Amino acid sequence: MALENHSTIIEFLLLGLLAGHHSQALLFVLFLVIYLLTLLGNLLMIMVIRVNSHFHTPMYFFLSHLSFLDLCYSSVTVPKMLETLLSKKKTISVEDCLTQAFFVLHSGGTELCLLAVMAYDRYAAICYPLLYGQIMSSQLCVRLVWASWVSAFWDALINTLLAWNLDFCETQVIPNFSCEIPSLFPLSCSNSFTNFVVLLCSALLHAFGTFLLVFFSYTRIIFTILSISSTTGRSKAFSTCSSHLTAVSLFYGSGFLRYLMPTSGSPWELVFSMQYSVVTPLVNPLVYSLKNKEVKAALKNMLRKSLQLLRQQRTGGGCMGNGRIAAR
Repeated sequence: MALENHSTIIEFLLLGLLAGHHSQALLFVLFLVIYLLTLLGNLLMIMVIRVNSHFHTPMYFFLSHLSFLDLCYSSVTVPKMLETLLSKKKTISVEDCLTQAFFVLHSGGTELCLLAVMAYDRYAAICYPLLYGQIMSSQLCVRLVWASWVSAFWDALINTLLAWNLDFCETQVIPNFSCEIPSLFPLSCSNSFTNFVVLLCSALLHAFGTFLLVFFSYTRIIFTILSISSTTGRSKAFSTCSSHLTAVSLFYGSGFLRYLMPTSGSPWELVFSMQYSVVTPLVNPLVYSLKNKEVKAALKNMLRKSLQLLRQQRTGGGCMGNGRIAAR
């Protein structure tokens, strides 16, 4: 693509978290802690699932990919936000902005698909427990994950290439902490109607399509759970879905509101963007670990083994040191 379209404006100002010097320092510490906790929580979730063989099931296979995706999603936006909070020049080049917008849309689209796939997995497990192993084969699980990444990639690529052809020659202020496709439309002095229509169509097809799959899956799940005569059975069946329902509510709710509301610089745009790009990647591993007894037990077991290994290494190091002193 030719870059002469961006010759008038070569960078944008990210002023979503504009505040006083001391407030920016506090925000930097806050978001740094959130980012580190996000990395730690999702890495622990991936390690626990990979290490424990009884977690090698479709549900945990999808959960490990969700944790990896949350790592990617958070890393797309938060490091730049931290840099902006520390820097006096709160700018981002047009090329870097469009690149970030692509990865934000790609990561978000992939998560939409993956959450829908996880809803289908719960539907198969609860509604067809005897056929679950045949329905959710390992080959199908891998294909569903790849389909999530690839479909979101093409969706993000089309919208980003269209945004690349926009002329940015008026205001250069983005009232957000990151670059997203809807935030670029008001900054363009060229006609962005086609871009808006394509983004709206992709949102309807991609976002609402996956939402319908989630909706119909849980409609069948609810009817199946209500038909269970045992109270214990109903409670156990619902507990397997509660974590996923929480993740769906957090991500779909804020994502729909952000991309379907008109871009006007409203503080709510910042709140919704913060919700799905910063808060949700932090909350997801907590939700899935705190509401799952098996994951909590596996985490405790892994931490206990790690502490024992550290103690053995220290003890061994001390014994070796004493041996050397005795030899002298």
